[in-house]
Order: sequence, then C-alpha cells, then structure tokens
Amino acid sequence: MADLSALKITIGPIPYLWSGEKWRDFYYRIAESGHVDAVTLGEVVCSKRDHFTRPFLPQVVERLTASGKSVALASLALVTLDREVAQTRRLAAEAPLAEANDLSALRLLAGKPHLVGPFVNVYNGATAKLLARRGATRICLGPELPASSIASIVAGAPDIDYEIIAFGRLPLAISARCAHARAKGHTKDNCQFVCGDEPDGLDVDTLDGQPFLTVNGVQTMSRHCQVLLNDLPPLADMGVTHLRLSPQDCDMVAVAAIYADVRDGRMNPDEGTTRLKAIYPAAPFANGFLHGVAGMDWVAA
Repeated sequence: MADLSALKITIGPIPYLWSGEKWRDFYYRIAESGHVDAVTLGEVVCSKRDHFTRPFLPQVVERLTASGKSVALASLALVTLDREVAQTRRLAAEAPLAEANDLSALRLLAGKPHLVGPFVNVYNGATAKLLARRGATRICLGPELPASSIASIVAGAPDIDYEIIAFGRLPLAISARCAHARAKGHTKDNCQFVCGDEPDGLDVDTLDGQPFLTVNGVQTMSRHCQVLLNDLPPLADMGVTHLRLSPQDCDMVAVAAIYADVRDGRMNPDEGTTRLKAIYPAAPFANGFLHGVAGMDWVAA
C-alpha cells in the first residue's frame, strides 16, 4: 500500500470575489499553517476581478514563500479579450512558476517548468505524457474523472506529479456570459461586481425548487462540496501526489489540519468528515465523480 504521508496538501486559487483585504488575510493565515505544502493563487474565473487582489499579490507571495511553501500563479480559465491575452502573456513571461488553465497559456509556457490546472482537459496518459514533454511538472486533473481513469492516466505518464481536488465546490464550466450578473438584473459589462455579494457562490435551484448548481460570476460550480477523506488510500495507491483544497468561505486552515490528521493517521476519516461538516455546513458533501456515479452522490466507505 502507498505511503499516505507522501501526499502533499495544496491550496488552490480562491474562485470567488472577495475584497482585497480578505483575500490577503486569507493567504496570510495559510502561510502560518504547517499543514500546507504548496499554494496556487491568482484570478482564474474573471479578469474584471483582478484589480481587487493585484495590489496585494507581491506581499502575499513573499509571505507564502518565506513560510517555505511552493507558490504558483494561475492563468485565467477562459481568455477572450485583448487585456486577457496580455495578462496571460505577462504571467507566462514573469511568473517563476505558473499554472496553465487555458490552452493559450500552455502554448506560452511550453519549454519551461509549469503546472497544469483542472480547466485543461486531460483524459488519458498520452495527453499527460505530451504535457510533461512540454514542461508540465504537475497536473491537477479535472474533477469529473472516476478513479479508473485517474489510475489509467497516472500509469500512462508516471514521471510527473498528479493533483486531485479533495475539498471544495467543483468547477464545472466557464462561460463568456455572466449568469451571476444576469440573476441580479445586470449585464456582464455593467455587472457592478454583484458576485461579491455571495462570497461562497450563488446557489441555483431548478424550476421546481430542487437544489441544483452554484453560480460564481461566469463560472458554474457544483452545489455540493467534494470531500475525499475516505478515499486517500486508493488515491495514493494509484499515484496521486497532491490533494488540492479549493478555498471556500470557511476556516481553510482547520480544513487543511483535518486532511493532514487523516493522512497521518491521527484521525479516522469519519471523524474528519464530521468535523468538516461543522466547519463548512453551507453545502452537502459528495464524492460521486471519483466513484463513477453522479457527482452529487455520496458513496460511503
């Protein structure tokens, strides 16, 4: 059986619109956590949000780096405007380590070490091997993959690291239109940053009132929160090396501590899941994608 202690804990980019000060203070707390090994930060969802956090980025990177954490800067998941093209080019040219979430960023980063984010579709080992040849050192696989596909991808390209979203609402789609603004009676061009009103996303129901999805600006996310505490042994066995915790509007330092305690055998997964529910009661938990069933389902250990 694989050594669970080898699993590293990473914090992914904050997907929501938070104030610059809240964003900065979040990462300052992460810097103090002894359980987090690596952090990927930056604006992935909407380039219009970038100015909220950009002034704080240098000091956040400095604080995280000084605490011994590996830091990567993520690219946008959808590049459509000239300013977004320029932003992606700057990132590829200047970031010491970048995470590509769009094929245009992959082209710009070819030949230099970089990460690949979950918005880039990697569905087989041949694709992973090609990305590795072009400089990818770690791939965060898409959340919809079942365990059998993850194992096949890792076996087909075993010489790089693999990351799985182990906690958080899952990114499902990105659109050029902003459903969040539309829901509040605004257009995308005059959105007035209403997505900031919901720091954990806007829950959406079906027409007959059934809980369905979560909207976050131009992004569609799962209504449920992925929790893979019970699945750490098989993930490690198949060659996953990093557990990505996607920030939600809760105490993510405590979330990271729970994952570390379960990984290191100080806490059993069921107790960890119970504690997570107390920390993050805003969304029901799910792990269905990994088990090859509906993503919103919960498969007991």
